[in-house]
Amino acid sequence: IVRPYGSTFLQFADYMRGAVRLSALMGLPVCWVYTHDSVGLGEDGPTHQPVEHLAALRAIPGLTVIRPGDANETAAAWRTVLEDLEGPAVFALSRQDLPVQDAVDPDGVAKGAYVLRDADDPGAVIVGTGSELWVALAAADLLAGEGIDARVVSMPSWELFEAQDDAYRDDVLLPGVPSVSVEAGISMGLGALGGSQREHRALRRQRAGPGGAREARDHAGAHGGGGAGAAGAGVGRKDVRRRQLQLRASWSLQLQTFHSRHTRPRVAAATAVDIPTR
Repeated sequence: IVRPYGSTFLQFADYMRGAVRLSALMGLPVCWVYTHDSVGLGEDGPTHQPVEHLAALRAIPGLTVIRPGDANETAAAWRTVLEDLEGPAVFALSRQDLPVQDAVDPDGVAKGAYVLRDADDPGAVIVGTGSELWVALAAADLLAGEGIDARVVSMPSWELFEAQDDAYRDDVLLPGVPSVSVEAGISMGLGALGGSQREHRALRRQRAGPGGAREARDHAGAHGGGGAGAAGAGVGRKDVRRRQLQLRASWSLQLQTFHSRHTRPRVAAATAVDIPTR
């Protein structure tokens, strides 16, 4: 198998956009391998922080963007590209060291998203991509300490996940359960994971309240190491925990409001009907 590739910092994908877009238009089996994919690189400052680039690449029709969360997901993603993908693909890889996860599911990577860590009765869903996957896991640990069991979903590729059927997507994301997605990039498009789009889908199917929230980065950060860059960007584990708790409180309030609007009127109408007696 021969698969041509080109590689540079993700920040410089802007200079290559014409070539990347043409590769998608022509369906060329090429890999665009980018590193330093987030504010986590830190040291070079805002000029080298690609906060909007993932969204820009995902906007190109026919291009599959893959953002693995560790070395095992990267290996599984390479296999997927070589064996299953016909058109071009983008790899968005980190600069900083990342924890290696033992529970990576290669078949789940090929489907774009899968349950990395589950709970017997999940009270929350945390979706992580790429170098923020460990943040999602750490946030789940914090929530567990407060009695909230969270499912952690790894979503290395939106495009591959969207290609799955509704049953699989719902089985992974659990519509009807408060969901927070975390990614060190702008929030554009994250509604598909845990925001407005999923909220609308959950309301249509469950009639039960909001779908989720987003923990993203809508502007570049300052200088600093990987940890400092991520923490300063507001995508740390405590930020995800805080957002999930806020979402659960909002979820509970909106559920009460929903039931007060849609359940009580029916009961009142039913009791107002005159029942003939003999």
